[in-house]
Amino acid sequence: MDRFHLMTVFVAVAETEGFAAGARRLNMSPPAVTRAIASLEAQLGVKLFNRTTRYVRTTEAGQRYLSDARRILADLDAADEAAAGINAEPRGHLTITAPAMFGRMHVMPGIIEYLERYPNTQVSAVFLDRVVNLLEEGIDVGIRIGELPDSSMRALRVGEVRIITCAAPEYLAKNGTPKHPDELSEHEVITSLAGNSSANWSFPSTKSPQRLTSRLKVTTNDAVIAAAEQGLGITRLLSYQVLPAIAEGKLQVILEDFEPTPQPVHIIHREGRFSSARVRAFIDLLAEQLRANQSIH
Repeated sequence: MDRFHLMTVFVAVAETEGFAAGARRLNMSPPAVTRAIASLEAQLGVKLFNRTTRYVRTTEAGQRYLSDARRILADLDAADEAAAGINAEPRGHLTITAPAMFGRMHVMPGIIEYLERYPNTQVSAVFLDRVVNLLEEGIDVGIRIGELPDSSMRALRVGEVRIITCAAPEYLAKNGTPKHPDELSEHEVITSLAGNSSANWSFPSTKSPQRLTSRLKVTTNDAVIAAAEQGLGITRLLSYQVLPAIAEGKLQVILEDFEPTPQPVHIIHREGRFSSARVRAFIDLLAEQLRANQSIH
């Protein structure tokens, strides 16, 4: 079999952590994918995957080969695009990551438009409330909320979000509206365990974070919002997450004078990949959409 084809199959199986999932990504049959991996392992003389009935993971040798295979296939894509010219239409597979709720609300519309505009592309969307390592996990483009650490990633700022403290009007009518963060200890608090959220809420002009005891801790922001809307207590989330409920009158902003500095929103991608037409086209499209989105400005 063609070595580039074998590399492509290997990368698909490694990134999806499954032969069937890799087959679906490449529109191949699972037996064909299994044969390709067996052929590649035979040619290399090493075992690339540890397989059980529950998972498929790269071996140590497979992880090293994965890094090299990604680089080689990226260079091949760049060579093809250079030969085709700058106006080459995007084609091929793109993997994107974003925080779960932000991805559902604000990235999916861009993905759908991208797929409709470029019929020869495919997208895998990884929406997770944790920091995803683009290089290690084979991600092409990521959306990050918050200050970025120094890294080799390229970043494009597209907006910012506020950190909002809020509660249902019914809760505030019953329990009173706190005028200062120090008063939060007297209230019921709902906290999210998603991402970097914490029960230690920092506010400008206060000496130390408010160490609060949560009446309810939830692993998803959607569930936190639902609990707050039903009047269980006060919560703190990012503005894009709660603005719809605030606009409908289900939640009310409090302690607005004590809001922390807004958090930037960036589109990031792996250094050296900007020459790829599919990456460039997606970043351009998403950046235009996000910069026009009033909920992140």
